[in-house]
Amino acid sequence: MPRRDGVPELRLSYRLPFATGNLLAFLGRRAISGVELVTGGVYARSIRLPGHGPIVIGLAPDPVEPFVALRVTGLGGDATWLASVVRAARRLFDLDADPSSVDSVIAGDPVMRHHVRATPGMRVPGAVDGFEIAVRAIVGQQVSVAGARTTLGRIAERFGDALATPTGSIVRLFPTAERLADAPRDGLGMPGKRADALRAVARAVASGELDLSGTAEVEPTVETLRAIQGVGEWTAAYVAMRALGHPDAFPASDLGVRRAFAMLGLPDDLGSIHRYAERWRPWRAYAVMHLWGLEADRGA
Repeated sequence: MPRRDGVPELRLSYRLPFATGNLLAFLGRRAISGVELVTGGVYARSIRLPGHGPIVIGLAPDPVEPFVALRVTGLGGDATWLASVVRAARRLFDLDADPSSVDSVIAGDPVMRHHVRATPGMRVPGAVDGFEIAVRAIVGQQVSVAGARTTLGRIAERFGDALATPTGSIVRLFPTAERLADAPRDGLGMPGKRADALRAVARAVASGELDLSGTAEVEPTVETLRAIQGVGEWTAAYVAMRALGHPDAFPASDLGVRRAFAMLGLPDDLGSIHRYAERWRPWRAYAVMHLWGLEADRGA
């Protein structure tokens, strides 16, 4: 394993093409202060490894060769956990995607063809922590990316554990489900109903009733999530996209999706959006990333 400045580095391969800039821009706009950072073409963040403790990873797409450099701080000489770190990194950057298959389907729609050709190899950013994605989705309901980012930063600062050894501006972990399950309603900095939904999801995850690790079956997991009061179709679809890795998840009611439909000259009522999107199956989540690229300040 190559090492740079004493930090282990691996090369994670993927299939071309890869819309690196769009992926980093998406993650950068949503980076939670103190937990993650995008700078100089590198995405870095803290991760909690059960049974090991916190680590910090850095992911840097190579500008020439088809690989992403993964750097890990905090594993020391213990390689036992390296496989799980690699899996998390690959999920986060969607490195196992088949971009040719995805692009051929979406570009088969004449309305989308230009956008796919302009940005081939779009990825759906995944998750290192499915619960974190659920929190992002609940916080991001009906607010801008900037507004959600501010609230998430405050939640992380108040309820996230500090790193014993900070790495630059990465100084803490995102809060656990157990911690947010017991968070005071008025301490989350959001409307009461949304705070209640967040705490209910946290309790479901903490109890094991809801598995957002990405290893459980998608449909039963989504149904369990939807059954929680305050969790609607948009939230469930967003979690399915990013936490569960469902390539056909489609948040049709998303304001950014509706605005993109209008920009493309398509009917933007909910029924028409659902019907039109059928042509993008089974890759509707990737089509959403293209739509959000047209309307960048929406989503969670």
